[in-house]
Parts: sequence; structure tokens; C-alpha cells
Amino acid sequence: MKLTKEQARRRRKVRIRKKISGTAERPRMVVFRSNSHLYVQLVDDVMGVTLASASTLTMGKDKGAMNPNRESAAEVGKDIAGKAKERNIEQVVFDRNGYIYHGRVKALADGAREGGLKF
Repeated sequence: MKLTKEQARRRRKVRIRKKISGTAERPRMVVFRSNSHLYVQLVDDVMGVTLASASTLTMGKDKGAMNPNRESAAEVGKDIAGKAKERNIEQVVFDRNGYIYHGRVKALADGAREGGLKF
């Protein structure tokens, strides 16, 4: 039986999460993509805390427009990079959360790299 898109994404997510984990020095950068907004968090898996977060919702982007585009995703990436710099975080582990590395997810990653984060 063929998997739905969501089932396939969840399988990829589990496969990825088995291999990666975040620490305080090198947290996991988790991406969540909804139809309306794009969210990203820096997570320390050892302590189980979120160190920083950013989204199109908190940045006030795309009000009225219910679909964030690549430009707003790149801005969110730069925003999370700035918040990471404030906490003296230079490197992160990128967790695309099962999403294909394309479009908004790729734009977010490129924006974070422009902001100074190393993956």
C-alpha cells in the first residue's frame, strides 16, 4: 500500500532522528513547515530545552497572505542565526524534520548560513 505524503515524512523523520541529537554547544535546529507559517527552534536534547526560536508568525511576516514564501523563510533563517549568535552558538545540527530539502526549507537553511551559522 502506498504511503501518504505525511506518512512518508514521518518515516523520514524517525530515520533522521535516530542519527542526530543536539547539545548545548551544538544544538539541533528543527524546522516545522505548515501551510500558513514556518517555524524553527534550536533545541538542546541533552537538557530537553529550547534555546531559541523564530517563525514567520513572530516576525509578523505574511499577515494576510496565508503562505510564507522563500524570502520570508530566508529572513527567519537570518533571525534564528542572530539569536544563536547572542547565545554564543556557532554550529548547529540541521533537522529538516522529514521535509525534502527544497524550497522554503532550503531557503531557511541558506538564510541561517548567511547569518553565520555552520551546519
